[in-house]
Amino acid sequence: MTVAEQNRVTSETQAPPHPLREFWTHFSTNRGAVGGMVVIIALVATAFLADIIAPYAPGEQFRDALLQPPAWQEGGSLRFLLGTDPVGRDILSRLIHGSRFSLMIGVVVVTLSLSVGVLLGMLAGYFRGIVDNLIMRVVDVMMALPSLLLALAVVAILGPGLINAMLAIAIVVLPQYIRITRAAVMNEASREYVTASRVSGAGVVRLMFITILPNALPPLIVQATLGFSTAILDAAALGFLGLGAQPPTPEWGTMLADAREFIRRAWWVMTFPGIAILVTVLAFNLMGDGLRDALDPRLKT
Repeated sequence: MTVAEQNRVTSETQAPPHPLREFWTHFSTNRGAVGGMVVIIALVATAFLADIIAPYAPGEQFRDALLQPPAWQEGGSLRFLLGTDPVGRDILSRLIHGSRFSLMIGVVVVTLSLSVGVLLGMLAGYFRGIVDNLIMRVVDVMMALPSLLLALAVVAILGPGLINAMLAIAIVVLPQYIRITRAAVMNEASREYVTASRVSGAGVVRLMFITILPNALPPLIVQATLGFSTAILDAAALGFLGLGAQPPTPEWGTMLADAREFIRRAWWVMTFPGIAILVTVLAFNLMGDGLRDALDPRLKT
């Protein structure tokens, strides 16, 4: 057997790469996405270990250290590495505990909006006709309103609070999941494997959720990852306006709201919560871009 024939036989018998290995190969080429994933893993670890790694409890007050600057600035102390707020609470401890609320907001909002959005998008994309028109006209009305204005309206009806803020944000981002699911279902419903399943006797529910939905997941996974950053930003905006988490909850947006009047004489009170929001949102966006490139075969090189 010649060398060429041996190579041909080897290539034919060689097993294809594992899907997870192939995914990681494409994902790891995007350094920004890998960096974002590292930041997110660190954020998750910080949230789980907040009670251990935080120097103090988030609500503990030190009356002898009101508005104390960071440790590296004149007047600062190693007791409070990032300084204290107007009532003497350690900013570092509140940021660490605030990571829990940011992750909880992202998980709750994405879970609610994704589940309802997938259900409505599947119904609209599969049945079409009157069902599609009814669902999509409601979606068009929701998307015609500015997202923050719609969230403010929902919170104004339900009342301020973290739970109501998360529900309002889930309603605001719901149209994105409906439209993505509908487009993916319409694209997959006409394919041969769906027709074969229908001919073999598969029911409507099996066709929708067992046959079609798994093939429509990649864009939804990307949108869910990006939805974390949207949820954190919107929750911070509502908290800044006093309609989200209420004091003394160590939520980053609420911390910004409490520090507005001290921005000129105590820069650290607003700067560090703002940096925490910026880094977290950027990490989720970078990771979402990497997932999009790795999951979309048209973008693989």
